[in-house]
Amino acid sequence: MASVVEKTIRRAVTPAVQAVASINRARLPGPGENPFLRGIHTPMADELTLANPTVTGAIPTELDGRYVRIGPNPFGKAGKGHHWFLGDGMVHGVRLKDGKAEWYRNRFIRSAELEGKGGPAAVGGPRRGFGDTVNTNVLDIGGKIMALVEANSFPVELDGNLDSVAYSDFGGGLTGSFTAHPHQCPDTGEYHAICYEGPSQDTIRHVAMDRYGKVLRETEIAVKHGPSIHDCALTENFVVILDLPVTFSMQALMSGHKFPYRWNRGHKARVGLLPRGATRDEVVWHEVDPCYVFHVGNSFEDETGRVIIDVCPYETIFDGEMPGPYGKPLGLERWTVDGQGGKVVRDTLDTAGLEFPRPDERYFTKAHRYLWAIGMPADGDLEFVAPMPLYRHDLATGERVQRDFGEGRIPGEFVFVPRTPEAAEGDGWMMGYVIDRNRQTSALEILDAMTLGVVGTVEIPHLIPPGFHGNWIAAS
Repeated sequence: MASVVEKTIRRAVTPAVQAVASINRARLPGPGENPFLRGIHTPMADELTLANPTVTGAIPTELDGRYVRIGPNPFGKAGKGHHWFLGDGMVHGVRLKDGKAEWYRNRFIRSAELEGKGGPAAVGGPRRGFGDTVNTNVLDIGGKIMALVEANSFPVELDGNLDSVAYSDFGGGLTGSFTAHPHQCPDTGEYHAICYEGPSQDTIRHVAMDRYGKVLRETEIAVKHGPSIHDCALTENFVVILDLPVTFSMQALMSGHKFPYRWNRGHKARVGLLPRGATRDEVVWHEVDPCYVFHVGNSFEDETGRVIIDVCPYETIFDGEMPGPYGKPLGLERWTVDGQGGKVVRDTLDTAGLEFPRPDERYFTKAHRYLWAIGMPADGDLEFVAPMPLYRHDLATGERVQRDFGEGRIPGEFVFVPRTPEAAEGDGWMMGYVIDRNRQTSALEILDAMTLGVVGTVEIPHLIPPGFHGNWIAAS
């Protein structure tokens, strides 16, 4: 943990750093040259409410809730140094009930930063960090719809109509930043999160919460260089920490770039196992060959006690001055961690470039058979011109089922929704947004999770820009 003296120095240096960064930012390319501000990435200016949108096919009557996805959507004119990850948050949601689509809505997250640009008034609640933009994930936490971001702001609670209610530190339980990817144990209901922030380059935190969203404990863990840890994993006994070589870069910050994380060849890649109930730093670290992982599909302990992790790694990422996540995806891998400090064993399950791996989350922390993931285009294809299929992987047989969306149709993350709480693994639907570059429209597609055939589609008569994470939030 940083000493009082170190924290004082950081506070004193920050204004000088910001001044230098501002001068250098003026030398960067303007927003007109930023690929994440044009084409399919053009931000939406308006908040819309569409009642009874058109449905083709059939909406399963078992579905009662909201599909909600969040992403960056800069309000007004973005400045120089803009990075895709930093745009103002906007949620897009569809309400499904009784076999019908009741509405589509999109809403800005009501931040002070948004209000400062001339946007809608900010909501109240506690603030922290260097800004209050929230744009990365949206989840049900303790029965509340929460919009999330990592490394900076507290989360924002949303109401059933997707309007911002207030910023939240979970009743005063959070002492620092949260994460975009807390994971819930299906057996205990506990949430576990690994949280980081740039100014704390020597410390990350494990946050454990009960099923109601009350913080039970925070545990500080020693690290170096300020690693960016977007996701973590969970098993029956451990929280899995991915300490990989993307770290805070003072050089990038001083150069005017607003996203100050870069590939760091001097940072040792490692995977840590922390006992779930730990109250101090008890991590057992394991070396892994350098790579970066945004997202974990699932993890569990096998019959010998080894930890198995299914991930979609990149060879490198953020290795340069680009305004988005440029990198080479390596496919789907299964990592084996012995728990004794040995080197992580990496086995390739699929060489196709993949992202957004999702399991049947009732099997989170357990041995699983199925994973779904989106095919990724080649590095630099920021308009997503190349096909981006949805895949279902059968990890028991090696079978891979593929869903192609058609020319000019671009999917985002798809999430699994079980048919009933008691249904077999994989018995249910996959749902997510698909945008149509040619028609400039979008759709919420509901697919059979096993065959990937279309069950029902909710038509949305405008283009929803590509975003980050979406989830099904049941009405109950």
